[in-house]
Amino acid sequence: MSLARCLRVARSPREGDNVRMPSATSRPRSQATAVGGYIPPILTPRLRSPFRRWRAWLWYFKEVAARTPGQGSLARSPAFPRWRLLFLLTISTPALAWNAAGHRITAMIAWEQLDGGTRAKVAAILRQHPDFARWQARARTPDHDLAAFLESSTWPDDIRHDTRFYTRGVDAPTPTLAGFPDMERRLDWHYLDHDDPKPATGESRSSGSLDRQLATLVSIVGDAKAAVELRAYAIPWLIHLVGDAHQPLHTVSRYGPDGESDRGGNNQVVVNTFFYARPTSMSLHRYWDDLPGPPWLRGSRLEAAVSSLLSRHASPPTAKVPEQWIEESQSIARTQAYPPEIGDAVPTISAEFHARALAIAERRVTEAGYRLAEVLQRLLRDEIQSGDAVQH
Repeated sequence: MSLARCLRVARSPREGDNVRMPSATSRPRSQATAVGGYIPPILTPRLRSPFRRWRAWLWYFKEVAARTPGQGSLARSPAFPRWRLLFLLTISTPALAWNAAGHRITAMIAWEQLDGGTRAKVAAILRQHPDFARWQARARTPDHDLAAFLESSTWPDDIRHDTRFYTRGVDAPTPTLAGFPDMERRLDWHYLDHDDPKPATGESRSSGSLDRQLATLVSIVGDAKAAVELRAYAIPWLIHLVGDAHQPLHTVSRYGPDGESDRGGNNQVVVNTFFYARPTSMSLHRYWDDLPGPPWLRGSRLEAAVSSLLSRHASPPTAKVPEQWIEESQSIARTQAYPPEIGDAVPTISAEFHARALAIAERRVTEAGYRLAEVLQRLLRDEIQSGDAVQH
């Protein structure tokens, strides 16, 4: 079966399924709420500087450490003016997954759990990915195998901003480049929003296909006879979607009496008073996505974060079937992911809620890492023992 055909089989069976896209309604009701309703245009471009974002996140985690004793911190920093972080968060667009830090943490944990044979096999396959050289340039580390594994973990999100790719139903298809089945971004692969509460018909209204794609990717990665291009394309998606399956708000959407979905919390506005000098509006989904850490987390700080998590979280009970991971996330989403509502007021993130959510996020990204390692070793074990080379 050709690479393109394999991926066509893997897509959602309903061609008319809606794609879960960021929209104006998924942003906070007012992007300027946190700063009195007005964002000075002279200051806004300055926030696009990577250095300023880096400094903002350093300050953020200093505050986390100070206000959540015993939870640990992923970074240390000097104090940083709060208004810069307010601007950073209020102008950013809604995310579709754990942020880059969450996926790198999961990938790093998995890499540390892998045996040498599995590492070598995965690395050999990833070297055949069309973007391997891009990953190396961005990682800037002498360990090319680890660099590819970590950078590939965020690749399915990175391509959302890559003009080589297109969004089905929104953009015109772009030319297919060598090594890719096509250039579609596949946004509906990232989630599976079961209804909460369930509709009277018992039929889910979700257009996401996270569960189906995980099953397909597992099959492709474990097939020693599959074309290397297909496996090289599938492994980054598998790494990434294992992480997504452990994010509670990638598995459940709340539906109101009018039948409207909150799109996994993207349309649920919350007020965060925990870190900021004044109340700040953001989507609940974005709040959860950013819990694992700052998106720039790499190198020694990433290693320190992973070491801290592994010291506090043992390997979870065996759950080999992705449906089990998703069921766990759904249970968390329905019981612990949403802050309490009081009347018609916009829900507020309290210190108690934040401490609980942070603990959940840390546990889930760690569990995802352990489970990803187990899946890869199980899928590639026979191939490694037989000494099969990567099929070109």
